[in-house]
Amino acid sequence: MTSRWSKFYQKQMEDVKMQELVERELENLQVGVQIAKLRAEENLSQTKLAALAEMSAPKISAMENEPRNLTIGTLIRVAHALGSRVEIKLVRRKRTERGRPRNGTGKVKTRSL
Repeated sequence: MTSRWSKFYQKQMEDVKMQELVERELENLQVGVQIAKLRAEENLSQTKLAALAEMSAPKISAMENEPRNLTIGTLIRVAHALGSRVEIKLVRRKRTERGRPRNGTGKVKTRSL
């Protein structure tokens, strides 16, 4: 049985612009969720993590809840404070109506920082 919410969501996802917006927001949240999970595993408060990373607690809160315009340097500082490292990878997008992916093998390369 499909709920009204599911029907509404499916209808909204038919719009390519809405799909892209949702995907961007989910991508942003992934970084924040990862930081929060690692912090919890280390039994650190946001204040303690902030002190270890030499930044403010509100900045840690913002990174976990609304990660926007994060620099790689900031991510590295937080990762090191959590005893972790940053890995960045580029992943090919799904094909959209606006065009196909460019030539290439589609392989993903990663680099640890």
